[in-house]
Amino acid sequence: MEDALFIVFDLLNLGLVIFLWWFTLKNYKSLPQVIPTHFDVEGKADNFGNKKWFFFTPILSVIFYIGIFFLIRSPESANFPVEITDENRDVQFFIMNFFIRWLFLLIGLIFLNNQDFTFRYAFDEDTKAKVPFSTMLLSVIGSLIAVFIITAQFK
Repeated sequence: MEDALFIVFDLLNLGLVIFLWWFTLKNYKSLPQVIPTHFDVEGKADNFGNKKWFFFTPILSVIFYIGIFFLIRSPESANFPVEITDENRDVQFFIMNFFIRWLFLLIGLIFLNNQDFTFRYAFDEDTKAKVPFSTMLLSVIGSLIAVFIITAQFK
């Protein structure tokens, strides 16, 4: 059962990386030469750069995907908030594998939202992100809190 769950997560995450690249390549030519490269908390661009920066997010997503791929292949190399014993090893490794995949899915969605926002903002400074930054941040923090609580339950 857990293998099927992980395969679904892996396919979703790979699909997200591929979709991010597709979105970037599809929209790159239509971008102006100067695009926003950073946004403040209110969603206003506060730094601009060459449109080549539009590739930064997809490249970063591939680096994260490769890093996560190696991390989940050797779970014993991860830093756990509880001591790993023979009794809790399987459940702790399952929690870690699930959470790492879940976290990458959240980060991939954040990257995709940011890429879309950058593209739309390049043409209209009054546009808003489809998902506010605060929602994205709270989803990651909430997930971290949940994993620490769940991990503590299975010491």
